[in-house]
Amino acid sequence: MNTSLSWIKAYVPDLDVTAQEYTDGMTLSGSKVEGFKELNADLDKIVIGQITKIEKHPDADKLVVCQVNVGTGEDIQIVTGASNVREGYKVPVVLDGGRVAGGHDGKKTPGGIKIKKGKLRGVLSNGMMCSIEELGSTREMYPEAPEEGIYIFKEDAVIGESAIAALGLEDVVFEYEITSNRVDCFGVIGLAREAAATFDKEFKPPVVTATGNNENVNDYIKVRVDDAELCPRYCARVVKNIKIAPSPQWMQRRLASQGIRPINNIVDITNYVMEEYGQPMHAYDLDTIAGRQIIVRRAAKDEKFVTLDGQERTMDDSVLMICDGEKAVGIAGIMGGENSMITDNVQTMLFEAACFDGTNIRLSSKKVGLRTDASGKFEKGLDPNNAIDAINRACQLIEELGAGEVVGGVVDVYGKRKEGRRIPFDAAKVNQLLGTEIDKETMLGYFKKIDLGYDEQKEEVLAPSWRQDLECLADLAEEVARFYGYDNIPTSLPKGEATTGKLSFKLRVEALARDTAEFCGFSQGMTYSFESPKVFDKLLIPEDSELRNTVVISNPLGEDFSIMRTISLHGMLTSLSTNYNRRNKNVRLYELGNIYLPKQLPVTELPEERMQFTLGMYGDGDFYTMKGVVEEFFDKAGLHGKESYDPNAGKPFLHPGRQANVIYDGTVVGYLGELHPQVADNYSIKERVYVAVVDMPGIVELASFDRKYQGIARFPAVNRDISMVMPKNILVGDVEKIFDAKGGQYLESYELFDIYEGAQIKSGFKSVAYSLTFRAKDKTLEEADYAPAMEKILKALEEMGIELRK
Repeated sequence: MNTSLSWIKAYVPDLDVTAQEYTDGMTLSGSKVEGFKELNADLDKIVIGQITKIEKHPDADKLVVCQVNVGTGEDIQIVTGASNVREGYKVPVVLDGGRVAGGHDGKKTPGGIKIKKGKLRGVLSNGMMCSIEELGSTREMYPEAPEEGIYIFKEDAVIGESAIAALGLEDVVFEYEITSNRVDCFGVIGLAREAAATFDKEFKPPVVTATGNNENVNDYIKVRVDDAELCPRYCARVVKNIKIAPSPQWMQRRLASQGIRPINNIVDITNYVMEEYGQPMHAYDLDTIAGRQIIVRRAAKDEKFVTLDGQERTMDDSVLMICDGEKAVGIAGIMGGENSMITDNVQTMLFEAACFDGTNIRLSSKKVGLRTDASGKFEKGLDPNNAIDAINRACQLIEELGAGEVVGGVVDVYGKRKEGRRIPFDAAKVNQLLGTEIDKETMLGYFKKIDLGYDEQKEEVLAPSWRQDLECLADLAEEVARFYGYDNIPTSLPKGEATTGKLSFKLRVEALARDTAEFCGFSQGMTYSFESPKVFDKLLIPEDSELRNTVVISNPLGEDFSIMRTISLHGMLTSLSTNYNRRNKNVRLYELGNIYLPKQLPVTELPEERMQFTLGMYGDGDFYTMKGVVEEFFDKAGLHGKESYDPNAGKPFLHPGRQANVIYDGTVVGYLGELHPQVADNYSIKERVYVAVVDMPGIVELASFDRKYQGIARFPAVNRDISMVMPKNILVGDVEKIFDAKGGQYLESYELFDIYEGAQIKSGFKSVAYSLTFRAKDKTLEEADYAPAMEKILKALEEMGIELRK
């Protein structure tokens, strides 16, 4: 939505603010100004001059030397190549040192072009006469300007006065961001009302006077609305003896400031009222209306209709049409038809101002592929009570501009009348909401400025129908706040009962996973939940795997995004592949994202969503590095020392001898391992890749943030080392289980410090060494205290087939 400052001042005559003051004030009061453009920003020292004498240039056939009266008492000499200059013409003249917006080709120059006196082919020129393009505008906005050459003023132009002012360029155009619930602000009158309230000035809307001759409009036209739900109100008036002519310059200038090209008086009046009242209007040639009847109905399925732009469009039965007794003549709220358009030969005209269902207009606009200024306003949901004011205003302008004779009366089909709201008002509650101490009378004063009434007996604020955004006390509090000034509202603590704000347990565990990964050097990634069915082949997942039972997307962007993922590795491996192929070294990534497991196929209910903590890396690190990250997370989440690893994980996408299920307290909660070489090759990664996936719902059930802290030990520890030779198929985890079971009350900790496989160890065996720490809390240990535990440990190891190295 755009408005010019001059148009706003037409209804707020005492408004005296700069462009920046207006911008700041309106924005703070709720009508956000996105920006403004000063039309004369690049124009300076441009006056109205009259050509008093023209002579040929002595050395150039295409140049002439003009003597120009600029109101200073002495003519100035200007050399020009314009072909349309004549003696007596009044033209815009840039004096020496002045500026114009751009060149004759219409291209603007930032900051403008400075004009200096100088010689043209040896003859002194003290300024320049301007075309409309050089003044920063176009013939579209100034249709009276010549196609080529200097702009010519009318004879009543005053010599020496500002040409910028005479052309209406001493103005500022503001661009607003109006929220869709403020339909009243989609017209200049609504914004002028807001400006008057913002700057505490008197608001003077246009006074609409009665119009019409002694005839009866019902003798000219009949109106029938077949769908009152989609068209709650339809107003029609008739104007005869039409006289097509250019509209006055003040109207052309106001329309041009809105970016609307002036055409003729009739078209300009409909556009002018649409911008002024925010109510779109349409005019039909009454002689083309069959049966002198208007019928508002839904279109027939596949009905064809040619709109004003000459395009044939296909309707369906949800689109509302304006029809006469035989045919459709317009798409309601969007565009009229070519078969009833206003031409220069029009004699009698039908004016339409209606209100249509906003949702239907928006959907219809999409279906027919046509969006107009009118549809853009209608789709917001206009106030039906505004239609009669707008059509009467248009008829008033018709009479004032001598564009025709208005027939008396109006056809007004209005079913269920829309009334304003009555909202209970309590000043104390408003202050409680805002944290202010504003007195009741001040609040009522704010309401009065924006035309809200007040019923003192019932203590209710009366909101007119055009304020559709006012529904409850909180809305009234917002009105008070924006005019009192948001910057004047003091800072205050919230009052009332409240619970302590914190993350849920689930989110705390997920946050812990992020912190652990980042502490270990991993960066967070985010990948798509939509995947391709080809992913399973890249991951070597068997055809009969349950992972291939997926939720299929009904309207996918393409095959590559056609299913919901059931495994989280593809996105991670794709990210690692991208990094690898861009030659990034030592990459570590993690992701917290859902997988989607259907409960049954075909899908009849929402799938199960399970959050997966996925880690992936290549470069520095190995299987045990990844295992350490998982154990660090478990430890931080309160899962202390009960995890174990099953090498028989059976994951086809992992290396057969370097993978394991992660088991905690008998439950599989994830897996980790080295990526299968073929899978790594499928993702174009030529290094060893290690991944881990932890099922977060399983961890959340087991996690605990309860912590027990113990004091620093007062007594010394006793360390004993054990060196063993064991078959390769015995896991160190099995050894550690023996330590836990047989270590007794004094075993404090144990640590693996050496694994060796080589020529000094017989084939099929490995050498493993542990350091065991024993400590008592209440005394210094003697050998007799821990020796029995050591004997039990050694005996159990021997029973497993483990040899002790002496």
